[in-house]
Amino acid sequence: MELRLPELGDNVATATVVGVLVKEGDRVAPGQPVLELETDKAVMEVPAEAGGVVEKVLVKPGEEVKPGQPFLVLQAEGEAPAPEAPAQEEAPKAEAPQRAEKAQPPAPPEAPSPAPPTEGRRLVPASPSIRRLARELGVDIYALRGTGLAGRITEEDVRRAAGLAAPERAIPAPTRPPLPDFARFGPVRREAMSGVRKATLRSMAQAWAQVPMVTHFDEADITDLEALRKRYAPKAEERGFRLTPTAFLLKALALTLKAFPKFNASIDEKAQEIVYKDYLHIGVAVDTPHGLLVPVIRNVDQKGVFALARELQEISERARARKLTPEEMQGGTFSLSNLGGIGGVGFTPIVNWPEVAILGVSRAQTKPVWNGEAFVPRLLMPFSLTYDHRLIDGAEAARFCRHLASLLEDPIGLALE
Repeated sequence: MELRLPELGDNVATATVVGVLVKEGDRVAPGQPVLELETDKAVMEVPAEAGGVVEKVLVKPGEEVKPGQPFLVLQAEGEAPAPEAPAQEEAPKAEAPQRAEKAQPPAPPEAPSPAPPTEGRRLVPASPSIRRLARELGVDIYALRGTGLAGRITEEDVRRAAGLAAPERAIPAPTRPPLPDFARFGPVRREAMSGVRKATLRSMAQAWAQVPMVTHFDEADITDLEALRKRYAPKAEERGFRLTPTAFLLKALALTLKAFPKFNASIDEKAQEIVYKDYLHIGVAVDTPHGLLVPVIRNVDQKGVFALARELQEISERARARKLTPEEMQGGTFSLSNLGGIGGVGFTPIVNWPEVAILGVSRAQTKPVWNGEAFVPRLLMPFSLTYDHRLIDGAEAARFCRHLASLLEDPIGLALE
């Protein structure tokens, strides 16, 4: 039997083979990992659907594969390989009429005849995905004449035969001009993009093309919040995790998103509707040696600061070890990128489409602040909100930021909420 790749996650069309864990002749058990794939910024193992002896490996490391593609041929233990002799004897019978036809003199041109039925066993120029679509729609693919290049059967041909309208086609992207020959000016070296970088390239290009973005800048006085964090940090360490400012940010964001549900929505352009999500799953950008990964912390509004801090540490460690599953990187409704541990005074994060907003946080600095009587030192944290201007107006973004700042500036109120 052939083992085929399962669906790899939402909007995942391809993956790269990182490693093949078995070789021909190996015995595998049902559920045993047999393949490692890199997809959507994560490395995942593919288990065997059935047990048996590996007869043939159909993929190799570095190859790009797609869901539904066969990758392994298994033979059930105890079964003998299928004899090849009968197949060799039958082949001449099937080919004999063709050879006889070739020997005949050419006939005068005739009008095109209908496509032969399935019994004719003619070679049908169609990809596996088109064949699968034909089976799903109940269309006899042998009865079709392809309108594609070199007579290939297209998706439109199958849908037309099934009485369905052809799918809408996206507007093709503009062609990019070729790069200059950099080697003319000095030595160069090339390095293949990792799977993480390829995924980042695709998602960022899509987001930039889809979303008209605006960034609003603000800052919050986190002097009291930092004092509270330092006070409870030892208790968190006793429990095996670090209490970071990001945990407080997640809590404040959850409360702010509850108050401003539009920032937790998505736009359905085709239906001309706004999709409001009644759950709060926040993606947190994690800097790793392999690139930027964005694991998702689910139901943030239902968790306390300590629970968020523990989960944040665990999921960040898995991200750096490349142990995240595809599910842990899907379903986000809002994103947070905190660069405060590195530095900088501000930046403009890119919205992670189909979300409509993202918060960027920079390093807090102690600055003099006028309190009405004198300048006093206060710890100010700059942050920036990038949003989809098709859905969110500037005044709404400013109110969102002020609400978030007020929660961060009043840690006792944040705890009470």
